[in-house]
Amino acid sequence: MNYTSHRLAGRLGRQSLLSIGFFVFGLIAACLLSNYIVSDDSTKLAFAGIACIGAVLVAATAINWRTGLYLLLAWLLFEDLARKYLGNNMVLYFAKDFLLAVVYVSFFARWRRKDQDLKTFRPPFLTALMVFLWFGFMQVFNPASTSIFYGLMGMKLYFYYLPLIALGYALPDSEEMLQRFFYFNLALIAIIVSLGIVQSIAGPQFLNPAVMSTDIQGLSSLYRVAPVSGARVYRPTSIFVSAGRFSDLLIVAWLMVFGFSGYLLLRHRKGRMFTLLVLALTAAGCLMCASRGVFMWSAGSGVVGALAFLWGAPWRQGKALRAVRAVQRAALGVALAVVILLLTYPEAFLGRIAVYSETLDPRRPTSELVQRVHVYPLAEFLKAFNNSRWPYGYGLGTASLGGQYISRFFMAQPPEYPVESGFGDIVLEMGVVGLILWIVMGSAVVVSAWRVAKKLKGSPFFPLAFMITLYAFLLLFPMTFTGIQAYQDFILNCYLWLLAGILFRLPSLEVSARAEAASGAQSVSSVSSLPLILNRPRAQA
Repeated sequence: MNYTSHRLAGRLGRQSLLSIGFFVFGLIAACLLSNYIVSDDSTKLAFAGIACIGAVLVAATAINWRTGLYLLLAWLLFEDLARKYLGNNMVLYFAKDFLLAVVYVSFFARWRRKDQDLKTFRPPFLTALMVFLWFGFMQVFNPASTSIFYGLMGMKLYFYYLPLIALGYALPDSEEMLQRFFYFNLALIAIIVSLGIVQSIAGPQFLNPAVMSTDIQGLSSLYRVAPVSGARVYRPTSIFVSAGRFSDLLIVAWLMVFGFSGYLLLRHRKGRMFTLLVLALTAAGCLMCASRGVFMWSAGSGVVGALAFLWGAPWRQGKALRAVRAVQRAALGVALAVVILLLTYPEAFLGRIAVYSETLDPRRPTSELVQRVHVYPLAEFLKAFNNSRWPYGYGLGTASLGGQYISRFFMAQPPEYPVESGFGDIVLEMGVVGLILWIVMGSAVVVSAWRVAKKLKGSPFFPLAFMITLYAFLLLFPMTFTGIQAYQDFILNCYLWLLAGILFRLPSLEVSARAEAASGAQSVSSVSSLPLILNRPRAQA
């Protein structure tokens, strides 16, 4: 009785302190907002509003880590929109790191309480991952590095999102929650891609401030010109600060939408029209972004995914026709996007087709396909070995994204400027041993993911599992080979480890789905046989 009373008193005390804290914070926020409104300071008013929203997000995350994870994804995707209009403020840039830390703490607190609903696992590639992590940590203290802040930044870029694999595994405790996660992401993707399509037609004056910070001004006004026809097309940024980040989102969006639509067609009827709409929007975004890399990655992964869907179709269950329909719906979505763009904005659409055909068609003399896919990336990779420190590297983070901020704020120039090759940058940072460990780690991740996907062959979960596996392979190898920016993009990095955790949870969800289907069939069979039992004649005495 005393123990219960003490717990109740402690809980009431914490709630009282929390209520007082919210009251004080609200009072201070109201005073600041009123001052900014009176002084007509729109910038500070916007920051105050964002701070209030951030406080609400942190409070919601502390209460429920699953809610916090959804809020984190929304913040990651829409953070750049605030940065564009508020002068590329670094407080906004690091806000996501703080919010992610709160998500980790909330998840760890639930894990410490041994919550029965919280499932954890040990990744089969954990050994390779930990070896690479410890080697990267050692490279923070590389004597050739000009500042330890390069190493700390490198640790964040390479490893800060790794724990999301545990959260991804624990997130979908049922098929309903799995579908909720992808519906949420598809809704965000539909908004962002739609804005990007509009901007590709309207030009840089749409969704970009009139006056932008000098750090990001050049990233939002990029054009591509067709070498033969002279067609000049704008590379949209959508809500992001750069066309490259929008292009990166389109790649992971296409893979997610394609895989989820295949799963949904094999599993449920509800939501098919919505996924078809998002699939068509994403296909249109891939065409209108004027990025040759996105065009090639999406087209290639679409072909590979279609063949994989047919290979992994439930032939034994007699449901292979549904897999064929999934491929047909994907083709229908792409065709629908092409027809609508061609009929509504033919000039903008045909200009991008001209760019792709005139620079990628190997039959044309202006084709850059072999140069950009093979010659140039290989030359840039080999350039890293011309440096005398290729066996040891210059230290983690010295050739990574964000180095310009370290050199500006801490007056420390990087010891060596990066090359246009992700594998080459890894050599410059961690030496050839670091590159070998990266290949071992990436291979372990992809092989483990493929084993899970192969187990799900013949089930409705296979299309989703295969596309997640394909995403892990593309990001860790060919995309990173051409540039370290792909892996270090926080959006791609976040989705890599989060989707990897979800992938390893799919087998248990598939077993639960089969058990539920079997129990449902047994219940129907019992009900259908009930009249026969009731009408059975009684035995003669």
